Amino acid sequence: MSNYYKTKTIRTYVSDGTGAPKVQTKTVTIGGPGGSSIGFTPSSDFGDFGNFGSRGFDDFGGQFKIDFGDSFGGKGFGFDIGNKGGSRPSGGGSRSYVIGGGDADPGRRTGGSTIKVVAPPTDPDPQPKLAGRPTRVLKKNPFVGLKFQNPDEIRAQCLREGILFEDPEFPCVDSSIFFSRSPPRPFEWKRPHEICDNPQWISQGASRFDVRQGELGDCWLLAAVASLTCNPKLFENVVDSRQTFTENYCGLFKFKFWHQGEWQEVVVDDRLPTYRNQLVFMHSTEKNEFWSALLEKAYAKLMGSYESLKGGSTSEAMEDFTGGVTEMFDLQKAPPNLLNIMLKANERGSLMGCSIDADPGRVEAELANGLIMGHAYSVTSVVLADIKTARVKGQIPLVRVRNPWGNGSEWKGAWSDGSREWSLLTEDEKQEHGITFSDDGEFWMSFQDFTANFQKLEICNLGPDSLDEEDLSNKKKWECFKEHGAWIKRVNAGGCRNYLDTFWTNPQFRMTLTDVDDDDNDDMCTAIVAVLQKDRRKKRKEGLDLLTIGFVIYKLEDPNCGPLDMKFFKYNPSVAKSPTFINMREICGRFKLPPGSYAIVPSTFEPHYEGEFLIRIFTEKANVSGEIDEQTSLDDDVYVTPERFPQRAAAAPGKDAAFTAQKVAPASNHPQAKNAPKQKYERTEPTDQERAQADALKQSFKRIAGEDMEIDAYELQEVLNTVFTKEFPFPGFGVDTCRSMVAMHDGDLSGKLGYDEFKDLWEDLRRWKGVFKEFDKDKSGNLSSYELRNALNHVGFHISNRTFKSLVMRYSNKNGQIDFGDFIMCTIRLKTMLTSFRGHDPQNTGFAPYDIDSFIQTTMYS
Repeated sequence: MSNYYKTKTIRTYVSDGTGAPKVQTKTVTIGGPGGSSIGFTPSSDFGDFGNFGSRGFDDFGGQFKIDFGDSFGGKGFGFDIGNKGGSRPSGGGSRSYVIGGGDADPGRRTGGSTIKVVAPPTDPDPQPKLAGRPTRVLKKNPFVGLKFQNPDEIRAQCLREGILFEDPEFPCVDSSIFFSRSPPRPFEWKRPHEICDNPQWISQGASRFDVRQGELGDCWLLAAVASLTCNPKLFENVVDSRQTFTENYCGLFKFKFWHQGEWQEVVVDDRLPTYRNQLVFMHSTEKNEFWSALLEKAYAKLMGSYESLKGGSTSEAMEDFTGGVTEMFDLQKAPPNLLNIMLKANERGSLMGCSIDADPGRVEAELANGLIMGHAYSVTSVVLADIKTARVKGQIPLVRVRNPWGNGSEWKGAWSDGSREWSLLTEDEKQEHGITFSDDGEFWMSFQDFTANFQKLEICNLGPDSLDEEDLSNKKKWECFKEHGAWIKRVNAGGCRNYLDTFWTNPQFRMTLTDVDDDDNDDMCTAIVAVLQKDRRKKRKEGLDLLTIGFVIYKLEDPNCGPLDMKFFKYNPSVAKSPTFINMREICGRFKLPPGSYAIVPSTFEPHYEGEFLIRIFTEKANVSGEIDEQTSLDDDVYVTPERFPQRAAAAPGKDAAFTAQKVAPASNHPQAKNAPKQKYERTEPTDQERAQADALKQSFKRIAGEDMEIDAYELQEVLNTVFTKEFPFPGFGVDTCRSMVAMHDGDLSGKLGYDEFKDLWEDLRRWKGVFKEFDKDKSGNLSSYELRNALNHVGFHISNRTFKSLVMRYSNKNGQIDFGDFIMCTIRLKTMLTSFRGHDPQNTGFAPYDIDSFIQTTMYS
């Protein structure tokens, strides 16, 4: 074993968004005292090593161990190699890896050896919500296992061991196919070389004709895959055509998908579900070609199972293949420039899909014109074809469409296969546009027939995540902002504008547009806003389905404002909205807005629904965007009471009218009402009742305190409860709350309050109870957790989004209610902590140095 010791200085730049970044310097020592070491301990004589090539790790082995010493709490990593030993942790807190050792997992032996790689779990969130505390994020993240599967490392180990890869993250069991039921008949998982001779990854190039639908209802996925093959560069990024069944083959294949904001590499083994030696699901026309079948398997792994792929929108897969953002068009209300939009999209390599709404009660019913209702099609080309005859000369727009079934279910109208209209084109013109006729599921239509017979069109615009610098050399690049967020019950799951009382609690994002678009005569800025709900398809097995989501956009007069309250939304109309509130994975809208600052409020349709989301903002010019937040602080000079507004007339029809789940009222074009001015309010004078209470408390204090005129927490409890239990329907302050009251004014750790300190405490309690009453709308003795932030603001507390979430989780019950006692405990501890922090941060930098004892005193004695 050899010792290892290293010291490194790390400089960290930290910014809270309110000022210049601050620099923190920290010296880190790895190893050092306490036995830091690296070494290998064999469990058998290395004289036997000559036979290793034929026997693998099974008959010899040992333990490779790295310990980091006391600086890391004695933690380290251990590798058990072979010797049939299974997994043995290497020391306290170490992580263990198993390489070889056939008996470690008896159910998975191939050629005398097995391979099992276990990676140490890490928190996917680099900034944990509460440092040093365990997090449930890792356990709840259904995708965390994918991040630890490195295809190069797995392939190298498989080749070294002489085994074929079997994916532990997506095992060959029935639950990987169906989560809600058993398979209708026994499926057998087989590798390609067990299905046919000479299996090929890609045979004679990938094309849209390689994609044929199996028994799974995922035509939406097939339509996107067919479109993907039309863009070789995008296809190569997802599929990697260099993979083979010969060179370095180990049963492992990899794919790359854009997944919820990041590109994710997904590996799978090549075992596929079969019945009677035939592939059950997606497959290629060529019986020995397997890229499409394995692509579907990798996507099923990403979504949790094959069944999770049933039913969907082509736009989902388009985005996951490209990292782009999808716009949807209602062809019955198509914009006048739709043809130009489609021509430009085709030139840029954008993916397109179309469909006809399903008829209730009829699944994929075929119409007389040959088109299928409730079925997803790919748009594979849009051209202007030249017509040259003796009597007619000009151009006609044609659209090429493909049915992923790949059969004779095609369009039967004008410009269909073999129709007389094709006589208007020369053979050279047909050849130029790749026009052929066969029962392959692909057909042509005139643009007019296309818009008249299809109802929905989806166009996936390629964004910065889709194109590299070479691709962007002659194209405009979208500027993109993206941020992850969540709707959390009791905190910010406020529902749509119909629910005004809670709508304002939704997450809010600021978008600042500065430069107008090029060649825009109206001096406007283009913005595409997309809100994507995360993980819902994979969580179907938990009974979760897609939420109904949308968003609203408001103009901001103050670009630096904090979170907007209910009064803002009550008196200010929106300037733009999402096209609808709908239960799709992503809702997207394109807007033309004048330069300025805007607030975007994404929400579910109804309140109290939880979910995570990704918001993306695409603009032609750079934009400044981010979550609207404020810094946690205490303003001693501002004690406000709820603002009073004059009576206003009801909103006219069309002004922020109620939302519906399918159609949203258009944005109002009326001028915006001015934001209510922010005011400082004088402290309210005590009422007669409060003066009487103060006198009673004074007499009670003197009676209990005795000659030293000091009381402890138990005596304070007796004094206060004689008054407050008569005013509020609660059992009285507990002794723990009274201890916190004493601690708030007890700087010398005496555990007691003098009369002057008691008067200060009473003044705080008087203000706090007044605010509690103001926000207790139904006089139930409880506050709604959604109102907690406003109530705290009215007594001088400014709360950041992160802090607000922690307060709600700590002080509200499961129904989102906060009783009077918990509200007082919350305000007391907030004031104590913020006052202490300010004492350690006199310059108000937002950072405070604490030694361990001061930190414990502040947190424990509060």
